Amino acid sequence: MKFLAEIEVLPKKGLLDPQGKAVTHSMSSIGLNNVLEVCVGRFITLEIEADNESSAFEAADTASKKLLANLIMESYKIRISEL
Repeated sequence: MKFLAEIEVLPKKGLLDPQGKAVTHSMSSIGLNNVLEVCVGRFITLEIEADNESSAFEAADTASKKLLANLIMESYKIRISEL
């Protein structure tokens, strides 16, 4: 079976997010004074061949821990759906 893993990688709460701060400060220049905070991260998709959803999640989790996210500074969330 084929699965789609959607992985969202974001800076951990409480850590500096210079890109997010820069975008937050720029919002007023385009008239968006009501935007209080921006967090900039990455969105990654993986197409995975696996026997079941659990196996697909394990593969995405391993990829996230070992390659896609810096666990010291970032957290990640995984969503799995069948293709």
